[in-house]
Amino acid sequence: MNYPKFFDTIETIKVKDPLSQVLGAFEMGEYEFNYLDVVKQAGHSCPTVAGAYIITLAGLHALYPDERAVRGNIKVEFEEALEDGVAGVIANVISQITGATDKSGFKGLQGQFARHSLMFFSADIDASVRFTRVDSSKSVDVTYNPNSINPNPNMMPLMQKLISGNATPQEVKKFGELWQDRVERIFENLNEVVQVSEIA
Repeated sequence: MNYPKFFDTIETIKVKDPLSQVLGAFEMGEYEFNYLDVVKQAGHSCPTVAGAYIITLAGLHALYPDERAVRGNIKVEFEEALEDGVAGVIANVISQITGATDKSGFKGLQGQFARHSLMFFSADIDASVRFTRVDSSKSVDVTYNPNSINPNPNMMPLMQKLISGNATPQEVKKFGELWQDRVERIFENLNEVVQVSEIA
């Protein structure tokens, strides 16, 4: 399997999942997600998928600064409606990592380990996403904006040729390389693209 090598340089997100421990999936319920995992789920790598990963990485670091994030113990709220923009794409990535879902998730075992009713949209927040620990009610707001990381100027002409069906195989390959170049630069400039604020 070939993919851009910078995927392997991105920090992983380490979680502890009590449900997976109980059901014998992972020893101590401990495992981790990497960027390649979410790219596989989404089927592509782009500023939005990268942003969803970055939002989750930053939010969980703030919620669990000295320990693994506890999957299934995190409420997630979005400023946007589910149908707006790329909220659904971002929600899918965050759900994969945190376990949170709206109504479709796991209903639990005898009232424990439920994953449903932990994700909400059109929330009254001034951020891209708010994460809240269910056990302590600690909350953090995370805002993601990649606009300061400009695409290569050669990307748009290649996109136009690709969309019109006139791009050569070499041009299609070059377009993909330039597309991933911007994603890589987003990861290299996290301080510019993401902000985290704790909620008092």
